[in-house]
Amino acid sequence: MAGEPSSLPKQSTPTRQPPLKQKMALGLKSWLGGARRLATGEEPTAPAEMTTLFTSTDPAIDGDDCTHDCESCHVKYPRGFKIDESDLLYGHVKGWSTHIIIATGKSDWVRDVADEKGSVMEAFGKAADPGNGRLMLSASNMPTPSHTSDYSEPTTAILLPAFTVIENITPAAVPSIISEYIDHAPTSVSPLGPVTLPRSLPLPDLPDAQQLLARPSPHRALILLCSHKTRDARCGQSAPILRKELERHLRPLGLFRDLDDERPGGVGIYFINHVGGHKYSANMMVYRRPDAFGLDGVERGKLAPGEDVQIKKAVQNKTATPVVNQAEGVTNGGVQNDGDSGGEEDVGAAQCIWLARVRPEDCENIVKYTVLQGKVVKPDSQLRGGFDRGKGLMSW
Repeated sequence: MAGEPSSLPKQSTPTRQPPLKQKMALGLKSWLGGARRLATGEEPTAPAEMTTLFTSTDPAIDGDDCTHDCESCHVKYPRGFKIDESDLLYGHVKGWSTHIIIATGKSDWVRDVADEKGSVMEAFGKAADPGNGRLMLSASNMPTPSHTSDYSEPTTAILLPAFTVIENITPAAVPSIISEYIDHAPTSVSPLGPVTLPRSLPLPDLPDAQQLLARPSPHRALILLCSHKTRDARCGQSAPILRKELERHLRPLGLFRDLDDERPGGVGIYFINHVGGHKYSANMMVYRRPDAFGLDGVERGKLAPGEDVQIKKAVQNKTATPVVNQAEGVTNGGVQNDGDSGGEEDVGAAQCIWLARVRPEDCENIVKYTVLQGKVVKPDSQLRGGFDRGKGLMSW
């Protein structure tokens, strides 16, 4: 009868299937994983659905800008820059618990960074595994304290998701870093809670100047870009281009932080070694503190014309851990730290969003929606995985 609603069932959009080559590889991987779990008694885990792990942008909520790429971007990859566009990306990265980023002052390394002779990475490669799950090890272009690439000099690292900077690291200190810091650090599956790592760690037979020191990272977010051209030339080509384009969009917001910039707040951008999936270049990992810039709940599409969002650029983090100098009551950097001075507790990173197939024209919306708001603009074609500790979800 005219005017009555149709009783025909709605047609659902068919789920996209992986290409045959990827399907065969995933089948073998699944079989091997099942055999391993059977042998070890490990319980299978259920990865979070892509739509529940991270919020996808929606023009009705986020405005029409989320539907198109940057119009002012005129930078392109080299003509021969070809990548795999057919594989399904989401849910196929190997899970990790903690991630340590080692400063080397370089943007390229030997094929396996654990083979860098005399380096902290080599020491991690030889050390016993942490007791709280898989550690992802990355070399980075972060400057070393000596501003050289001499592995005989102490260096610095960032431990994630703790968002903790560890200083005075030598290869000999690696076992202590694992047992005293990494084993006690929050992991990708830990609920959000105060980071309670020691601010200093005496090491036997070393002068005070060479003791391990730790402090919260000053940044609200970190962007990690694979630049490992020894593994794949595309990574060496894409990382510098993306960094410049990200800087172009972060600087007007007052959020860009250069390699040596320790101002509180803002976004650090570092090059790291191979993370897997170079055929999906460029790979980008975004670590964010909870509601990093106070915009996670903002609906840009409902703002009045000309109305700007109010970015939270810096928040003093309270700490529940001992200070380095009890007499002075300060942490490294001279920030007063009495534990009751206001601000928010330091809980480390709430999210890591791992993207791939990133191009220069994607950077504007990655800054606007992913870095600032924790959303994913192109989940079907770019989201590889990650975790959200606030939700207790991960892609593995």
